Amino acid sequence: MTGGAARVLVLADDRAGHANQALGVAEALGEPFSALRLRYNRLARLPNALLGATARHAAAGARPAPPWPDLVIAAGRRTAPVARAIEARSGGRTRLVQCMWPGPGAAEFDLIAAPAHDDPPARANVLRTVAAPHRVTRARLAAAAAEWRGALESVPRPRLALLAGGATRRRPFGAADAEALAARVRRLAAALGGGVLLATSRRTGPAAAARLAAALAPDRAFLWHEGGENPYLGYLALADVIVVTGDSTAMCAEACAAGRPVYIDAPPERTAPKHARLHRALYDLGAARPLGAAHDAAWRPAAFDDAALIARAIRERGFVGAAQA
Repeated sequence: MTGGAARVLVLADDRAGHANQALGVAEALGEPFSALRLRYNRLARLPNALLGATARHAAAGARPAPPWPDLVIAAGRRTAPVARAIEARSGGRTRLVQCMWPGPGAAEFDLIAAPAHDDPPARANVLRTVAAPHRVTRARLAAAAAEWRGALESVPRPRLALLAGGATRRRPFGAADAEALAARVRRLAAALGGGVLLATSRRTGPAAAARLAAALAPDRAFLWHEGGENPYLGYLALADVIVVTGDSTAMCAEACAAGRPVYIDAPPERTAPKHARLHRALYDLGAARPLGAAHDAAWRPAAFDDAALIARAIRERGFVGAAQA
C-alpha cells in the first residue's frame, strides 16, 4: 500500500535489488506505507563517512520532506545518509531500519538487517538473516501462476527452469561458461525427462544468452536483451525444479521462496567466498542443493522468509504496532 502521509516511509534506492529489499520488508510488515523513489546527483559518489546525515546527494525532487514518519525502512549504502537525516530532522522520533550494512553511523540505526554471509558485526541493533529480503510471496506467485499458466501449459512436466545470471565485477561470463552451464543443466533435465524454461538476466550478455539457448534448446526462453514480457515470476510459480546460478544472491533467495526443489550452480572458480557462504547456509538449511546432487523427487525444501523475520523484529521492538505471532 502506498500514498498519503504514512507512519512508514520506504526509501527506494534507484537500484531495483536494493529497493525490493526495503519494499519487501514494508509489505511483510502490513502497515500503510509510502515510498520515496530516490535519484542521486554527483555527491552520491562520496563515501558515507563524508556525507554524514544528509540528503544533499539526492536529486532535487527526490528528497524527503515533513511530516516525518514514525519508521523509515531502507536498503543500500546511498540511502543510509538520507535515513539519518530524517531521524535528525524528526528530533530523534523516527526509527530507522536498514537492510544491508550502512557503514559509518551504524550505531544510529535502530535495526540493521544483514545476511549472515556478509558477516555483520554482533551488535544489539543487528539482526542476521539467511539472505536478503525480497518481494516473492505466496500471493505474488499465485497471481503469476494464473497469468502464465496458459502460456506455459504446452511445456511438458516436470518443468525445469534455469535462472541464469552471468558476469560479476571480477568474473566474466563468456561462451565457454555458457556451454559448461548448459551441459550441467542438460544432465538434470535428462534425468527429469520434462521441459526446460530459460530466463537470462542483464548480466548474462547477448552472446552467452544466445549460446545458452542454442545449447539447451529450451521449450520456452526469455533472453533479456531481446525484450518482451519477463516470465520470471511465472517460471518460479510453475516450474517443478529450479536451477539458479550462484552469482546472484537475490535470485538464490527468490528461487527458494517458490517452494520447489532448488539447485544452485556454483563452480568454485566462479564463486566468491561470500556467495559460497550463502550457498552453504542454504544447503545446511535444506532450502537448496548444489547442482550435480542426485535429484530426489520426494525432497521438500525447507522454507524461510527473511522479510517476515525482519517485520517481526520491527514489531517486537515496538517500532510500529505490537508483535504478532
